[in-house]
Amino acid sequence: MIINEPAVAYGKSKYSIQEYLELENAATEKHEYYQGEIFAMSGNKLQHNVVCKNLLISLSIKLDGKPCEPYGSDTRVHSEKNTLFTYPDISVFCGEMQSLNNDEFNFLNPTIIFEVLSDSTRDYNRNAKFKLYRDIPTLKEYVLIEPETIGIEAFRINDSGFWELREYDDIEGSLELRTIGVALPLKDIYKNTRLVSGQ
Repeated sequence: MIINEPAVAYGKSKYSIQEYLELENAATEKHEYYQGEIFAMSGNKLQHNVVCKNLLISLSIKLDGKPCEPYGSDTRVHSEKNTLFTYPDISVFCGEMQSLNNDEFNFLNPTIIFEVLSDSTRDYNRNAKFKLYRDIPTLKEYVLIEPETIGIEAFRINDSGFWELREYDDIEGSLELRTIGVALPLKDIYKNTRLVSGQ
């Protein structure tokens, strides 16, 4: 999703978490929350949506029968440490999903988060948002995908406990998600986009 920042979504400058949740539950559009501020999220271009759909389908097939499940951008993720509430493009949860006060709306324990980039969110997702996501104790991998070119940045926690980066730009290759034991061919991720020959 595109974050319209720094424009605040409503007239008030600061909101409590409870106020945000009440507004969000009544809203027809999605909003991100961070440290008292609420930001409107707008829609995405076709390429972005196609890549998200491909990811969700591929992950669902690969994870069938396993204890991990992928969810789309309607799933709200909350980082209790830094107050962030947001809607990742794709999030994978392993085991029982935990939510804030058991509310079944604000989930706390994603294992992997995927963000499909846009011009307006690229820097935010790569830098500030990644820093906020790293405060989620259960997060093991963070994947950024370019929808307009063949390009994937996959961050994962290594055996020493540090985040490391692996980049993918070969359409014949596969994105390795070691935490869940899955490899996704880039051809499947970019299927039905203008980036794959014959599509």
